[in-house]
Amino acid sequence: MTTIQHFITLTTFSLFSGLAACAQQTAKTKLFTASAFTPVGSFTSDVEGPAVDKDGVLYAVNFQKQGTIARILDDGTASVYLNLPEGSTGNGIRFDSHGNMLIADYTGHNILKVDPATHVVTVLAHEPIMHQPNDIAIDGQDRLYASDPDFNSNTGRIWRVDPNGKMTLLDSVSEGAANGIEVSPDENTLYVNGGRYIWAYDLRDGNISNRRVLIKFPDFTVDGMRCDIKGNIYIARFGKGVVAKISPKGEILREIPTAGKRTTNVAFGGKDGRTVFVTLMDKGNIESFRVDEPGREWKMLRGK
Repeated sequence: MTTIQHFITLTTFSLFSGLAACAQQTAKTKLFTASAFTPVGSFTSDVEGPAVDKDGVLYAVNFQKQGTIARILDDGTASVYLNLPEGSTGNGIRFDSHGNMLIADYTGHNILKVDPATHVVTVLAHEPIMHQPNDIAIDGQDRLYASDPDFNSNTGRIWRVDPNGKMTLLDSVSEGAANGIEVSPDENTLYVNGGRYIWAYDLRDGNISNRRVLIKFPDFTVDGMRCDIKGNIYIARFGKGVVAKISPKGEILREIPTAGKRTTNVAFGGKDGRTVFVTLMDKGNIESFRVDEPGREWKMLRGK
C-alpha cells in the first residue's frame, strides 16, 4: 500500500468512525424520551423538589428517609447532602442569587435557608397559619412565591417571601389546592396550578393581579412545574404518568411519558440546561429526558 493509499484509508476510517460516533451520540440524546436517572426506590414516596444550583448540581428531598436533602451527581449517584432539623420535611427547593438553598418545609410551616459554605440551616420565614408551604418559585430579585394548599378543602393560598423573610399573602383560591408555582421568563406572569387548572396572574413588583385560567385539563391532576427560556411550561401530570409541555397560550404541545404514574415535580439542569429531571412518587426515584430549550431558572442563575 502506498503512502497516499494509506492516508486515504485512514481518512476514510476516521470519517466513518466520526459519523458513527455522532449517530451514537444522537441516539443517546434523543429528545423527549424519559429514562431512569436514579435507581427505583432510592428515595421515599415523598421524593420532590428537584432543583439545580449554579454549578449544575442536582438536589432533591427525602433521599432514603424523610427529612433529608440529596445531592445527585451526573451519573445518578446520590448521597445525603444534609439532614433537616427535627420536625422539618422538605418539599420544593430553589436557589437564590447568592447560592443559598431555599426549602419549603411543609411540616414545620417554614421556608428554610441553607448556607452553601457551612450547610447551616436557618429559618428564613415562618407562618403558623399556613396549611403548608408546598412548592416555591423565585424571581430575579430573590423574591420567593410559595403555594399553600389545603388538600382537605381543595383550596389554597399564594404567598410572597421577601429576601428578609417578610411574608405577604397575595391571593386565595377556592377552585383547587394551590400546588405548583413558577415565574415566566420575562417575570411578567406568575403561574400557579391546582386540581386540573393552571392559573396565570399578572406579576408586577412582587404583586399579582388579574387571575385567569390558562388551561383546564379534562382528567388527572397537576403538580410541580418549570418554564423553559421560551416560556413553555413543563408540568408534572400526577396520576397520568406524563410531563406535559404547555405553551404560554395554554396549548398542549406534547406529553412525555414516564415509567411511573405519580409524577410530582420537574427541574431543568445538565451542562446546557436542556435536561429535565422529574420526580416519581410511586417509583421513589428520578427520571430524566432531554429537551430543545434550556430552563428559565438555569439561565437566570448563571446570569446569562
